[in-house]
Amino acid sequence: MNTVALPDGTLLPALGLGTWHMGEAAARRADEVAAVRCAIDIGYRVIDTAEMYADGGAEEVVGQGVAQALRAGLVTREQLFIVSKVYPHNATSKGVAAACERSLRRLMLDHIDLYLLHWPGPHPLRDTAAGFEALRMSGHIRHWGVSNFDTDDLRELAATPGGARCAANQVYHSLSTRGAEFDLLPWQRQKQMPLMAYCPLDQGDLATDATLCGVAERSGVTASQVALAWSMAQPGVMVIPKAVREEHLRENFAAADWVLGAADRTEIEARFPAPRRKLPLAMR
Repeated sequence: MNTVALPDGTLLPALGLGTWHMGEAAARRADEVAAVRCAIDIGYRVIDTAEMYADGGAEEVVGQGVAQALRAGLVTREQLFIVSKVYPHNATSKGVAAACERSLRRLMLDHIDLYLLHWPGPHPLRDTAAGFEALRMSGHIRHWGVSNFDTDDLRELAATPGGARCAANQVYHSLSTRGAEFDLLPWQRQKQMPLMAYCPLDQGDLATDATLCGVAERSGVTASQVALAWSMAQPGVMVIPKAVREEHLRENFAAADWVLGAADRTEIEARFPAPRRKLPLAMR
């Protein structure tokens, strides 16, 4: 599997598990917890969540799934990389500490590996960065970063005290939503700051695209695997597709070991061309 490097050199696999919409219904809770445990058993090591997802419900799902995997000896805590996010309205220097404490309780963990500001909000970035740095120094988080930040937002953050410690930016990026490639992704590559792509399958729409289906049929894979393989081949990009069913978890994980041929890449990028101008950053 390809890897991406954080600014301090920490290597992460280019594929993780997303949990958006998990934790929203009690009737699905057991299946979702089982999905997290199954993902870890398959080999997923990065799990992404947020306090916003189901008002903390997704963090509870992740916490229970991770706890089961740890008790079963499937993995050690050190082998997992847990990502969560703070609401912008909580992102004062003191607010992030309280929010992080709540997230840690729901996750049943003593630290979060990467803690993100979910999107630019009302509080000065210097206050948010100060709060993150205090959490990092206390050991409650290992790294911090942002989500849904465009290039100008990252430049503003980089100019604030402590802002250079931003380790990652999570944005909507897929074959059908390539706007980040115009200037955001190149800027992040210069800083060795990974782009974490959420919705890399465009919420499932890419699974039925005719071009991707054609490439998939010739190669004996699925259209979703083609889309994920394309994303993971981009330097500095990792993907965090959400999946609950075991077959989808395994399908997505297998995509990490499949490589697109040059002719297939040319066909795909003709269907989904790179942006030629600056576009608004997509958000879902």
